[in-house]
Amino acid sequence: MAATPRADFYLVSASDERTRLRTACRLAEKAYDQGLSVTVLARNPAEATAFDEMLWTFSDRAFVPHGLCPAEATVAEATPVLISSGELPASHHDVLINLGAEVPDDFVAYGRICEVVASDKRSRGDARKRWRLYRDAGVAPNSHELSGG
Repeated sequence: MAATPRADFYLVSASDERTRLRTACRLAEKAYDQGLSVTVLARNPAEATAFDEMLWTFSDRAFVPHGLCPAEATVAEATPVLISSGELPASHHDVLINLGAEVPDDFVAYGRICEVVASDKRSRGDARKRWRLYRDAGVAPNSHELSGG
């Protein structure tokens, strides 16, 4: 039986999309630096593309190897960070960075889940629903208030 995943909610003080995506880039960078495989689940293809582009430029001192899904199996295996707006890759189960409004059905396959939440009312409301879903599934979520961008 798989271990219960850890769920962390990162509450961004800004409501703009750029700050939220930059926070997700930092989380992906940190996980990559720790040698972990990362899946980033975007809300839609446009957000996946925006995140892909931002991951190239968010920091002048960082390089995070990444690619968009679906990727050929050998490419996916060799790419530490995979970005999807649909089906999640079978190969990357260390960290899931969820940018979507819903909890993926197979979230229990991941060791750690990072929820990045903007400060607007709708984002916070959606996050409360996800928090309850995790809690009801036996996961004890944690929250982290972040300031700045």
